[in-house]
Amino acid sequence: MRLRKDWTAHLRQTAAATLAGLALAACVTEVPAQTQAPAPTQVGTAASASHPPQTYSARVATEWFTLVLQMVQQTPGFSPPVAARALGYLGLTLYESVAPGSPTHRSLAGQLNELTSLPWAQPDEALHWPTVANAALATMTRMMFPTASAENKGRIDLLERSLPLRLGTDFDPASITVEMTQRSTSFGRLMAMAIMTWARTDGGHEAWGPLRRGRERYVPPSGAGQWTATPPDFAPPLLPYWGSNRPFVLGVGGDCPAPAPPAYSEVPGSPFYLEGQEVHRIATAATQSQRQFALYWADDPGKTPTPAGHWTYIAGDLLLLRKASLIDAADVYARLGLAMSDAFVAAWKEKYTRNLLRPVTYVQLVIDSDWVPTLMHTPPFPEYPSGHSVQSSAAAGVLSAAFGARTAFVDNTHNDRGWGPRQFESFQAAADEAALSRLYAGIHFRSGVTGGQVQGRCVAAKVQGLKTAVVP
Repeated sequence: MRLRKDWTAHLRQTAAATLAGLALAACVTEVPAQTQAPAPTQVGTAASASHPPQTYSARVATEWFTLVLQMVQQTPGFSPPVAARALGYLGLTLYESVAPGSPTHRSLAGQLNELTSLPWAQPDEALHWPTVANAALATMTRMMFPTASAENKGRIDLLERSLPLRLGTDFDPASITVEMTQRSTSFGRLMAMAIMTWARTDGGHEAWGPLRRGRERYVPPSGAGQWTATPPDFAPPLLPYWGSNRPFVLGVGGDCPAPAPPAYSEVPGSPFYLEGQEVHRIATAATQSQRQFALYWADDPGKTPTPAGHWTYIAGDLLLLRKASLIDAADVYARLGLAMSDAFVAAWKEKYTRNLLRPVTYVQLVIDSDWVPTLMHTPPFPEYPSGHSVQSSAAAGVLSAAFGARTAFVDNTHNDRGWGPRQFESFQAAADEAALSRLYAGIHFRSGVTGGQVQGRCVAAKVQGLKTAVVP
């Protein structure tokens, strides 16, 4: 199938339009819910006279995600689940904006939950794919960060304008006509707005405040072993309904359950008691390397681009190192973002279903009434499983498939904070360290770590089952 004629007319009419800031968010509601697009088995037909996205570098993608990670760190409300969701939609937008130009890739419409169709490029109208990607990412970034500072909104505008000037190889003016630029910009913006229309229905779009409209305030259950607010802030539970969001790939948040933790018990010598005892022992007398691991992988919101941003940074470095093409970068960013976002939905579903208490509560109750973790404060949500374990294992699974399971790499994420660079022998080794770091920090039981790893690997496998390549 092809983009319907009414969409083509819309592209032509809006080619020179300038869409920015909140005006874009308002326009997105005008995009029809059903647009003509290829069926899940249809492949992208490269537009006539267009060079496919395989012929361009990954720089447009990596430049945008570099800015996005800065905005995740600096924008209020971007807790780890919210950040992962934004990265998921941005990666998908990038992929869908350039896949129509690739003879070897196809749309994910029809494979993701409730995403039945998307705009598709006319094969007889040439598009410049770096321009399409630039416009699509600029548009989606504006809409994903409505609470960004004025300075960061200005950075979005500046990056969109400057990339064609800075990336001369990808934006060769001798091969791009004004009409092609306008048409490509319009298609990229249209794709972003179509995806944003769908994004608004996932249950996570209104998560900026403590309550979503029409939803009752969450009251944690009480009883033995149940989560309760933790010192020193005794903050209310974070995003208690996030596990009910529509995932990208999982059928529901509970599709990748974590194995059951040990049965709650306060009896000395019981499996649960021994786990509490282990946390108390390790966190009280952590080695220097354990302390470094805990702080390195803390990825605190507001101070860093969060755990999902950490893995996105790693991916960007590798894409540049490998001199990846634009379509390869789009595939990696899309799969990685979808996996990490679904990982947080799955983890939050499990967390608020089990509502297991945190180590600090248990240790103070039955082992040492004066104990508190010294490296970091306990996050304000239930313990099981470890969110770090789930999303890191999901990310490692995707990157292992993309770059190779035995790929050694250098992590430069925290160089500016004095914590790197650090060398890892594989993605799995890094994910295992990230998971265990939460035990070393005193904020997770060992079962929360290992259970989260099982859940994360399940999410990665589901995402890797997506079909992006054309089947001959």
